[in-house]
Amino acid sequence: MRQMRYIALAEATSFIALLIASFIKRTGGDEIGVQILGPIHGALFILYVIIALNLRAQLGWSGKVTFWVLVGAVVPFGGYVVDWWLVREARRTAA
Repeated sequence: MRQMRYIALAEATSFIALLIASFIKRTGGDEIGVQILGPIHGALFILYVIIALNLRAQLGWSGKVTFWVLVGAVVPFGGYVVDWWLVREARRTAA
């Protein structure tokens, strides 16, 4: 689960950085940020989805839970919410 938390945070951060780089590009700035961050974010997104689907099998997530975890990858700041939820769930199951 720790690996998922790290990937969720990295993916969310790269998504926000890519959005900022896209804004800069669209307002007449340089596109180097998009060229660098695009592939990085893409790789983190794919890794996020793979890990989430593997965790679904390991932790017995329902379809609804899996859906919302995957939505976390496509919504800005979603990875931060998923990380918070994973911490909460780990504490709940440990208690």
